[in-house]
Amino acid sequence: MEQIIEFAQDNFFLSGIWLALIILILYTYIAGALSPVKELNTHEATLKINKEDAVLLDIRKQEEFKKGHIVGARQIKSSELESNDFSKLEKHKSQPIIVVCAMGMSAKKTASALLKAGFTEASVLQGGMSAWTSANLPTTK
Repeated sequence: MEQIIEFAQDNFFLSGIWLALIILILYTYIAGALSPVKELNTHEATLKINKEDAVLLDIRKQEEFKKGHIVGARQIKSSELESNDFSKLEKHKSQPIIVVCAMGMSAKKTASALLKAGFTEASVLQGGMSAWTSANLPTTK
């Protein structure tokens, strides 16, 4: 224990970085657990689509969407996305919505905006479209 304290005192900068990394990792886990936006893996998303009639909202660019998307997915324009204009989805407010992006990184912001707009349930496809295609699940052009 004394060696750890001595190391921390001798290498203050490295110890500070190490401590900051631990805090960031803990924050990520805690924020993810407390977030109203849940991440669904491909199996959970498939179950939600089949059993709860979930709506798939693809937020990728039009070119990417045309190259291949999940069967039944709806594409939203980037201008509507930036202004949080979800008027096309008003009739689906009570249904679960699964937001899909390319890698699963940018979809959380949109899912949060959907919840703020009054949608009852919004989640994110973990890993995005790349996870869907990696699992050899059906896509269409």
